Amino acid sequence: MSGSDKKKGSRWPQRERRAGGERRAQPDRRAAAARDGAGKAEERRQRSRRTGGERRDEQGWEPLAVEVTAVEPFSPEEALLTAARGAREFAQAHYSTIKVGAALETADGQIVTGCNIENATYGLTLCAERVALVKALSEGHTVFIRIAVVADTDAPTPPCGPCRQLLWEYCGDIDVILGSLGTVSGRHRLSALLPLPFDRRLL
Repeated sequence: MSGSDKKKGSRWPQRERRAGGERRAQPDRRAAAARDGAGKAEERRQRSRRTGGERRDEQGWEPLAVEVTAVEPFSPEEALLTAARGAREFAQAHYSTIKVGAALETADGQIVTGCNIENATYGLTLCAERVALVKALSEGHTVFIRIAVVADTDAPTPPCGPCRQLLWEYCGDIDVILGSLGTVSGRHRLSALLPLPFDRRLL
């Protein structure tokens, strides 16, 4: 064997052993990283359930606070929430799969309900709050006390911007009760949800 063959024989097997070892270690590192990533994802899911749902933390959004409070049995508030939960069962939520029910209480104690009605064009989708409001107005009601909004979510589901605008226009500064299927997750005045509103006073 020549000197060069000896060098090749003594050096190349070590290089191959090192390369082979590195190739074998790479899948182990990838598997460990995958396990670590899965563990972190599960931790985020658990944390999101505790804080009321993820709100795109990567964009800097803060989680919505959930304040679970009791409701007096057979109270007017419980009757309103019960009506909203019943209306939710009729929701047409084929795209979002989030069913929402709303119940609007009139000045004389009547309750008018609504549910979200979605549409394939999305822009024609009607929220539960607007359905309840339009039904009430079309039946001759003009003075309202409060509205309950219910969804099967851990986090509160407050009215969207257009709903807040319409509620302010026709209901004024009413109480807004937010709830899930079994609890109340928030109580607000509409003025707190829509500060500095645009209305007929500015026209």
